[in-house]
Amino acid sequence: MAASIARTCAAVSRHRFTVFTKISRVCLPLRSRLHCSAPVCSGLLLKLNKRGVIKNSFPEHAAYEGLPELLQSESQTVYCGFDPTADSLHVGNLLAIIGLLHFRGAGHHVLALLGGATAQIGDPSGKTAERDALSAETVEANTHSIRESLQRIFTNYELHFHINSKKLGTVTVLNNLKWYKDWDVVSFLSQAGRHFRMGTMLSRHSVQSRLRSAEGMSLTEFTYQVFQAYDFYHLNQIYGCKIQLGGTDQLGNLMSGHDYIHKVSGQEVYGLTIPLVTSSVGDKLGKTAGNAVWLNRDKTSPFELYQFFVRQPDSTIEKYLKLFTFLPLAEIESLMEQQREDPDKRLAHKRLAAEVTKLVHGKEGLESAKRCTYALYNNSVEALEEMTDEELQELFREAPFHETLFEPGTTVIDACRKVNAIPDGPKGYRMVLEGAVHINHSRVNNPEQVLVPKLHILSNGLSLLRVGKKNFYIIKWLSL
Repeated sequence: MAASIARTCAAVSRHRFTVFTKISRVCLPLRSRLHCSAPVCSGLLLKLNKRGVIKNSFPEHAAYEGLPELLQSESQTVYCGFDPTADSLHVGNLLAIIGLLHFRGAGHHVLALLGGATAQIGDPSGKTAERDALSAETVEANTHSIRESLQRIFTNYELHFHINSKKLGTVTVLNNLKWYKDWDVVSFLSQAGRHFRMGTMLSRHSVQSRLRSAEGMSLTEFTYQVFQAYDFYHLNQIYGCKIQLGGTDQLGNLMSGHDYIHKVSGQEVYGLTIPLVTSSVGDKLGKTAGNAVWLNRDKTSPFELYQFFVRQPDSTIEKYLKLFTFLPLAEIESLMEQQREDPDKRLAHKRLAAEVTKLVHGKEGLESAKRCTYALYNNSVEALEEMTDEELQELFREAPFHETLFEPGTTVIDACRKVNAIPDGPKGYRMVLEGAVHINHSRVNNPEQVLVPKLHILSNGLSLLRVGKKNFYIIKWLSL
């Protein structure tokens, strides 16, 4: 068997397009013999393959037989699911959204499915323990927040990134609670459950890994693949959806959906997986791992999102430019050449950060991120003056924010004590004398100095007070 697979890999390695074949129900990446016309071979799948956005396909012939012809024949409907287990999506979800956007930009219709029902069950894929149960009220609030986030990103794409002449496909955001809320358990199991086989379900990698764990796996989690499969079937029947996108950890669930639809309706449908986004040490970026970079501003500001990508290791930048931006590959190659010529300018890092921030938060969010970056790293008073209260609080997220009445004659020591930035008595007074206090990036060492507008108080009515190296306080002066 091993020798046979080796010969197959050698025989197809000359070809450029990566496809995936199923061996013992597991998809393995192989190079394909593409027996197709030039328009098909140069289409959307090849583009996504070159960018690294598509990792696996299912079934085995999908990437080189049925799927290219299907995409060329007419506009198709593609879906991807997002369980609202938190009130925001994160960078780990962003690549799935970008996958949908590539299809939409090519004229196909996309469905973003929010799992108002399945979030209450919990997907075991990639998890080492069962997710804590969520109340229906929490899931509803999370669903509302994520719906707004998705709609914002789809709008930003349409406004700032779709520059070719091809008409955009439609976008629809759905909630699977809509079709599950009226089901009773007996009817659902009687209609859907009879098409699933225990041996196949038990063989899934996500199930096997949990069954071997100390905690084991609950019946609730075990049934998750049934619900995801039924989602695909429902969208296929109602919306004509034949393609599902998901992370590589969703491959087993995609297989279940394919098998269920094939058994019930005889239709051929397809699954495509995208690579998982990992940290520099290989950990999956997500809620469970506790290292999420969020897509909602109240959890991760535009500045923080921008800095996350600016700080990526050099080794990941070209890959991330292909994955997370819509820049043409030729432009990415040129950008990387400039980066190699002058690495200190970090041109590629900054372009990556700018493109992602604009997609997630729009042009206003990108400008906010740049203002905050300049204010923090260039000690710019001008940049501080241009910042809003919200931006200052985002930039100095841990800094206390105080609104206080400005009284004529207020001194440096008065300001420090109003916000409890220094100890009472001689010790606090001495800290000012010794230069431990900065206001708007400038050291002040006279405790009795009266605050001067435009010097200590910016034109936007704010003062940024720093005591020591890291203790920031934001003062909003009232009645100036």
